[in-house]
Amino acid sequence: MMDGSTTGTGRDRGRIVAVLGPTNTGKTHYAIERMLAHRTGVIGLPLRLLAREVYDKIVGLRGPSVVALVTGEERIVPDRAQYWVCTVEAMPVGLGPEFLAVDEIQLCADPERGHVFTDRLLHARGHHETLFLGAATMRGAIAALVPRAQFVGRERFSQLVYTGSKKISRMPTRSAIVGFSVENLYATAELLRRQKGGAAVVMGALSPRTRNAQVELYQNGDVDFLVATDAIGMGLNLDIGHVAFSGLRKFDGRRMRDLMPNELSQIAGRAGRYTQDGTFGVTGEAPPLDDDLAEAIQDHRFAPIRKLSWRNSNLEFGSVGRLIGSLEEHTSDEWLTRAREADDLMALKAIAERPDLQPRLCDARDVRLLWDVCRIPDFRGISHTEHAELLGRIFEFLHSLGRVPDDWLAAQVKRIDRTEGDIDTLSKRLAFIRTWTYVAQRDGWVDDVAHWRDATRAVEDRLSDALHGALTQRFVDRRTSVLLRRLKQKESLVADVNDKGEVTIEGQVLGRIEGFRFRQDQTASPDEAKTLRQAAMATLRPEFHLRADRFYNTPDTEFDVTEQGGLMWGDQAIGKLVKGDDPLKPTAEAFVDDEAGPEVITKVQRRLQHFIDRRIAAQFEPLLALSRDETVTGLARGVAFRMMEGFGIIPRSDIADDIKSLDQDARGMLRKHGVRFGQFTIFQPLLLKPAPTRLRLVLWGLWQGLDVFPESPPPGLVTILHDTQQPQGYFAMSGYRPAGARAIRIDMLERLADMLRGQDTRGGFEAKPDMLSISGLTLEQFADLMGGLGYRAERGERAKVKAAPAVASAPEPAATDAPETIDETVLDVAPPTGLEGAEAPAAAAPAPEAEREATAQAAPQAEGAEDGAAAAQDDGPVEVVTAPAEMEVFYTFTWSPRRQAGGPKGPRRSEGGRQTAEGGPRAPREGGGRSEGGKPRGDAGRPEGGKPPRGKGGKPQRGKGGKPPREDDGPKTFTARPERKADRIDPDNPFAQALAGLRTKT
Repeated sequence: MMDGSTTGTGRDRGRIVAVLGPTNTGKTHYAIERMLAHRTGVIGLPLRLLAREVYDKIVGLRGPSVVALVTGEERIVPDRAQYWVCTVEAMPVGLGPEFLAVDEIQLCADPERGHVFTDRLLHARGHHETLFLGAATMRGAIAALVPRAQFVGRERFSQLVYTGSKKISRMPTRSAIVGFSVENLYATAELLRRQKGGAAVVMGALSPRTRNAQVELYQNGDVDFLVATDAIGMGLNLDIGHVAFSGLRKFDGRRMRDLMPNELSQIAGRAGRYTQDGTFGVTGEAPPLDDDLAEAIQDHRFAPIRKLSWRNSNLEFGSVGRLIGSLEEHTSDEWLTRAREADDLMALKAIAERPDLQPRLCDARDVRLLWDVCRIPDFRGISHTEHAELLGRIFEFLHSLGRVPDDWLAAQVKRIDRTEGDIDTLSKRLAFIRTWTYVAQRDGWVDDVAHWRDATRAVEDRLSDALHGALTQRFVDRRTSVLLRRLKQKESLVADVNDKGEVTIEGQVLGRIEGFRFRQDQTASPDEAKTLRQAAMATLRPEFHLRADRFYNTPDTEFDVTEQGGLMWGDQAIGKLVKGDDPLKPTAEAFVDDEAGPEVITKVQRRLQHFIDRRIAAQFEPLLALSRDETVTGLARGVAFRMMEGFGIIPRSDIADDIKSLDQDARGMLRKHGVRFGQFTIFQPLLLKPAPTRLRLVLWGLWQGLDVFPESPPPGLVTILHDTQQPQGYFAMSGYRPAGARAIRIDMLERLADMLRGQDTRGGFEAKPDMLSISGLTLEQFADLMGGLGYRAERGERAKVKAAPAVASAPEPAATDAPETIDETVLDVAPPTGLEGAEAPAAAAPAPEAEREATAQAAPQAEGAEDGAAAAQDDGPVEVVTAPAEMEVFYTFTWSPRRQAGGPKGPRRSEGGRQTAEGGPRAPREGGGRSEGGKPRGDAGRPEGGKPPRGKGGKPQRGKGGKPPREDDGPKTFTARPERKADRIDPDNPFAQALAGLRTKT
């Protein structure tokens, strides 16, 4: 009981006034004015949130040095405190203030907290003035219990009107939607975020810091909607125009019940501030209010309160039993009813039953300490058993040590001090830290009160900020809310585009500009998309014009064409190519939003067309020069036209007759423009480079009407896989010719054809190292390639030639684990340029007959190797063959028109009987033909020099057996059966060396 106070039946000191009336009558504002008119004062408020709001207001008027704030979890008490702002439960005892006020006095009837308000009504007094503020329903109870009280009625400054039911989508701005469960609040806030840009969330469980931050979102206009519990009915002063109930039932801690009419009125009364009228209604699943109830709320007519919750405040601490008995004492006053069992009394009973704690409750001091511990509120909202267990632990510390240990308390706080997690997780941690904040506020419970107050407050602030951030991130779309507000106010919007192309308005990212198209943020809901685009296009038209001017003056080096025909400006897609009237004249189509305007569209389109025309002119300059050359006439003009159709590459078989009909003058005209008459392909070598090839495939894909253009082969590869899934004509446009499982580049194929021209294609020949090197293939792969070109490959094995072993005085080392048979001979791949072959491998192995002869002659030596080794110990060193001969694979190639790659018809022959380009390794015979350098040659595809000796009739001169004569110093030809040279010893054959040794000894 406070100093200077008396019971309601005794003599009251000072003036007692009950200021009663509905909401929005200025009662709290009046109480603050009256308190500041006195030298000292105390005001008790129903909520921690409201206490903080009043504290901030008084600090603004008088400064922080004279204003104290005392709640269960906060304690700010300056040395010269004159005015105390408190929650009703935390109102200090023994101050003797001149002024005292209790707000929301009608809470005396509340089943849970009512006994505290009733105790203040009966006992709390100020020396000079006491005010009780609340609803008019308390008039009878106050008159009966406080006979000296004077009554002052206050009327609302504005009217309150019922508007019925409204959907959330039709909810007016500056509305508060009130729910009575967390799930309902979250669902409503999420719906408002998608449809209206978001909502602030206010709940009684929020810390003042979080609540203030959320209210600020609403008050400053970032959002136009507030989602709240009935906490807003307890004096929170907000700019609310409409209150909508999303439910009419609540859980009061024990059961679900309907809200009383006066409770609905208390909440609905938050609508309309000062002289501005307000409205209220229902939304969602809440049923419409009855007409009588709606009229009662509008007219503030409610049944008076007949019973106040009461609990005896004259407690006895002689023992736990006597304390419990005094708390459960009944009253005979007709206006009072014993309060239901509160959390503190349930905790007291649970701890008193613990056998381990009963010996500690020896005297009144122990019982009073236990009661103080039991009054720690259950902020966590867990079970009564768990709450009692925690309180018992705290009592043990205080009884045994006189304080809560720092290390234990630090561990509890550290476990909570984490800011990650969702809204529910952060809310639980905030509830948990309130327990330790309450403990830290109690004098004498911890060693360093100031330290723990600051520490727990800092944790609460961090969790509050994190919770505010989580609430805002989940339920507020700042971007949409800002845009809606600006569009509604018809303010001019100014967009900012950063170097990444991001479009922002007042710091809110709307999307990004990609070229001349606006891509709005994909996180926007369908409801937000229209608003985003409306706001963006209203601000981006000037930006599009500036960008178009800069684009038009951009050099060609900053543009590119993708392999799918896309036109790029740096890394931004700016347009695409579409089929034109001519294969080499596609049309550029620009990607520009219609909202940018026709001027921007035309400018971008014209610039892109200039770029692609210049790119084609540069990459296909030899071909375009050929088409423009008026000196190219007759049949040559026809071939030039076909070259244009083939983008500079034509398989020779497609125009074989035309090529055959060309005279040397016509060929000279075409060769002047770089046209090469290859055995397999007619082409311009400059157009085989990677850049023209890449562009050629794009132009060809456009002209063919392909949906997806095939990609160009990687540059530098001599051969690529023969993918049969590629569209017809792809390999020719890529500069390759399929042959077997792979396709070979056409310029390298012609070089290979030049090498094959001097071989015995009828009798058979083996691949020279240069042939393998130029193709970059293994022997097996080369055999498959030759098969694709029309050759039959016969596989064989023979003894691999090795160098003769050195003569030594010691036995030879053991044989290695090298394989006896080599299936493939891997050769170096051609260099990346693809124009020249890699270094040739070692010389080919000797002919099979020489191998067999060497093997047969060396056999006796192998059989006597053991005897020779034994003799070496007595007679000195001998030559010993230490390993059997290894075998190697070789192929013999013979021309076989049935497997040629030119087509199913087989080889065509010229008039002279020679195989044609599509049928074999030799081109058609051209009378008086010349090589690429203009030197006469008998064969159109024969390389310069190397003209074979000829006999009568111009035919190649042949030796015995019809084969050409060999020259020891000239290049040798591999045939299926090489000439046996038994009179010569191969220095690289170990068996021949061994045989020579035996002959020498003999």
